[in-house]
Amino acid sequence: MIKAVIDVGSNSTLLLVAQKHQTGWKTIYESSEITGLGAGTKKTHLLNEDAQLATLAAIRKAFESAQNLGAEEIICAGTMALRIANNSQQFLERAAEQKTPTMILSAEDEAQFGFLAVANDPLFAGEKRITIIDPGGHSTELQTAERTESGWMTLLRKSFSVGALGLIDGPMPSESPGFAERLAGVDLIDSTIGLEYLPHQCGTCVVLGATGTNMISIREKLATWQPDQVHGATLDFEEVSRSVSWLCDMTEAQRRSLVGIELGREKTIHLGNLILERFMQCVHALECRVSVRGWRYALLDYEPTS
Repeated sequence: MIKAVIDVGSNSTLLLVAQKHQTGWKTIYESSEITGLGAGTKKTHLLNEDAQLATLAAIRKAFESAQNLGAEEIICAGTMALRIANNSQQFLERAAEQKTPTMILSAEDEAQFGFLAVANDPLFAGEKRITIIDPGGHSTELQTAERTESGWMTLLRKSFSVGALGLIDGPMPSESPGFAERLAGVDLIDSTIGLEYLPHQCGTCVVLGATGTNMISIREKLATWQPDQVHGATLDFEEVSRSVSWLCDMTEAQRRSLVGIELGREKTIHLGNLILERFMQCVHALECRVSVRGWRYALLDYEPTS
């Protein structure tokens, strides 16, 4: 069986096509396109027209790619931007009209699927406790769970209303945020988290999403996407913290010129790193492992109810 999952995020649209084998799912094809569906949504509570058209085009392209690769089933799901926008229904209707039906994941489901994508990964099969940090455009999911004889026991799970696009709409609008903007960003993130999250009990910390994968690609100067080299790599807290400073000091053009960065991430990579730093501080993680397996991997096993 070949199946596809399309992740319609606040900042990007991702496609995963995989084939079912006896040992699990094997990736056939992946793609990523920066579409900015949630740009400005935190301020206006609306999805702007250009972002809708760009995202709908990316979804249509993803459906076509999946069908050409033989996908028998395609699941397309959106996250925080679609959850908070007042005109989300309009977007869903337009998606249905172009024969690319899209659903909205709840915050709880997004966090849970993100966790399962890591928990079911053979790379982390030996871990007793895992904490997942998943920074996005308008939300960041955080979950800690412990392995028991009967399966995984969730200790704490929450979706926080803070993301890179939200920081641009709020305290960090500048292309190269100065010290005052950075402090304001830290204050917003920390106050949004609002707690010391299971201090010194995070176990193995794993980051999902473009923040971690781009930082490894930049660090290793990977001119092309090489998931086998990125998956499982480690970022320590000091490295993440330092990167906030030097990335904020750059212009978008300078960030765009970095070897390893995904085209379009120059607008948000510094903000994603700040979010990762503050969440690592919150859970007292000295380092985090990087996973290329976002929640779309867990959705491969999802059976939608009619």
